[in-house]
Amino acid sequence: MDTTIRTAITDADYESWRAVRIAVMPYERCPTVAEIRELDRPGRLLVLAEIDGAVVGSGQADRSGDSQRASLTVFVHPDFRRRGVGTDVLRVIAEHAVAQGFDTAGTFVDDEGSRRFAGRFGFVERNREVEQVRRIGAEPWPEPPTGYEIVSVAERPELWTAAYHQVALPTLPDMDHPTPLKVSAADWANDWINDPAAMFVAVAGDEVIGVAGLKLDSDRPERAEVGYTAVRREWRGRSVASTLKRTSMAWAAEHGITEIYTWTQRGNEAMRRLNEHLGFSYGIVSITMRAPLPLTGEASPAR
Repeated sequence: MDTTIRTAITDADYESWRAVRIAVMPYERCPTVAEIRELDRPGRLLVLAEIDGAVVGSGQADRSGDSQRASLTVFVHPDFRRRGVGTDVLRVIAEHAVAQGFDTAGTFVDDEGSRRFAGRFGFVERNREVEQVRRIGAEPWPEPPTGYEIVSVAERPELWTAAYHQVALPTLPDMDHPTPLKVSAADWANDWINDPAAMFVAVAGDEVIGVAGLKLDSDRPERAEVGYTAVRREWRGRSVASTLKRTSMAWAAEHGITEIYTWTQRGNEAMRRLNEHLGFSYGIVSITMRAPLPLTGEASPAR
């Protein structure tokens, strides 16, 4: 059976793309169709793989968070693996990345089969993230802190823009990346928050000193992903992050959420220890892999 690869364009295409992604990664929040539309930008490509008219795989080519390389993602429905679908998808999105001028690609894998698949095309491990999971029960609201206050972005929407300048830009370089992440103000406003009521900021006077909260999942409303958690350097060691996280967990308990999860990178031991202290347990390990472009192996363009 031949595989047809085509570009995802319509909302129906995006729903099909999401269906494959959810089947492959049911444990992680998938962007909604509206969010996929908002993320659209020049050079970004989403594709569908079809066999006899049925969507069996999907893929994405985009720039990485630091804009230094291409980000390639391949999903194949579990019922259609080992038929060459993943290779066909990877070939198309890798060729697109080369056409966009990238000479390096990155991807993420979280199982041994995917790691071996990526390795065939020259991808090698560069970093690891670990999932940390917390069941939500009866979560008490934390005592009001001294010296600052916790408010939701829904209460004061203007604080999310302030948080970009006062927290995100100073703290993103602290993340364990070879080159700092580049997050635009537009990305911060659209991709780093999806429900202002579930995102909280710590405010001291006129300054935002910390952020934490949840990204809700419309496909699995009982689960939520922990959003970006950060505290300005001069306020660290004063329980700001733990107070923000306890606030978000209390909010989750009152809104029917029974489980939250987050990903922490190798090198971010401080956040892992905080999560452990708050009752998180460990789950899946995600491996960051990179390869030079054009890819070697089966995904190389035909000569």
